[in-house]
Amino acid sequence: MTDPSALWHLTRNRVLVMLREPEVLFWIFLFPVGLAIGIGVAFSDGTTDVVRVAIEAGSPAERYAESLDADPALDVEAVAVQSASDVLRRGEAALVLGTDVERSEGILLRFDPTRPEARTARLVVESRLQEMAGGTRPVSIRAQEVRVPGQRYIDWLIPGLIGFNLMGTGLWSVGFYTTQARENRELRRLAATPMRRSDFLLSQVLARFAFLLGEIPLLIFFGWLVFGVTVEGSPLALAIVVLVGASCFTGLGLLAASRVRTTEGIGGVINLIMLPMLLASGVFFSAQRFPDEVQPLIQILPLTAVNDALRAVYNDGLGLGSVLAELGVAVAWTVGSIALALRLFRWQ
Repeated sequence: MTDPSALWHLTRNRVLVMLREPEVLFWIFLFPVGLAIGIGVAFSDGTTDVVRVAIEAGSPAERYAESLDADPALDVEAVAVQSASDVLRRGEAALVLGTDVERSEGILLRFDPTRPEARTARLVVESRLQEMAGGTRPVSIRAQEVRVPGQRYIDWLIPGLIGFNLMGTGLWSVGFYTTQARENRELRRLAATPMRRSDFLLSQVLARFAFLLGEIPLLIFFGWLVFGVTVEGSPLALAIVVLVGASCFTGLGLLAASRVRTTEGIGGVINLIMLPMLLASGVFFSAQRFPDEVQPLIQILPLTAVNDALRAVYNDGLGLGSVLAELGVAVAWTVGSIALALRLFRWQ
């Protein structure tokens, strides 16, 4: 039979122990609020169920742009004809209105049917266009589902998943192992040998590279086999971007684990590093959803730089010369994090 007094004291003791751990308080009380704020900023502009719509400059739909933008369910922007496909692929707009070359003065609605908001956008826009033109369907409108490889959302998503995988495995495999070795006193035994600190940290980076040989080709093969997503750029350029990205997140993993003493603590630190970038760095949706005021901060995040470089090579077929700025950001994070890790690292 349960002893109420013992149960009370055990429960009270557990609560007091948790309250003494700052990371516990953070993850229970502050992190959910921060996550809600981040998602809210990305997906809300003060109205409900707003879908983004792009109108090609010079198309017949331009005459309706102002009226469409007045609809609280729509967020309308004008784009150049040559960039319309990229806007749709990157998820910056759910629907693109352009010129229907098969019908004079007709409007072509292009959307990716795999995106749920695209169908909503089509229905709302088509209804509004007919209403503004006087009803009884006086405007010629044709819908076109975008299923051509290279122009779909899935083509944009695969490089983002590769970047996310580089971040997740780099931080967890290095950070968690190092902290676990410290907690189990394995690092203390290694410290008694002639081994240098720099050799130990460099070995973690090289070990991470070894796993890339099977990890990234598998993702690329899966994307091609299942979804028909192909690498448009040079495989060598893509390999260099992957190596730079892996080095960057391995360095961050070493820095995260440089002082943490418990596996519970490193879990909190790694999630604190990962989750803001998961939201803001364009893994599942475009970073352009965030306000202009925070864009400079988003652009210097390591995952943003790696994802942008991956997509430039993977989707757009660009060379390394076109992604030097992004690679520079990733290299700066790599050098800075490894230098700090060397300075802060403790064996026990």
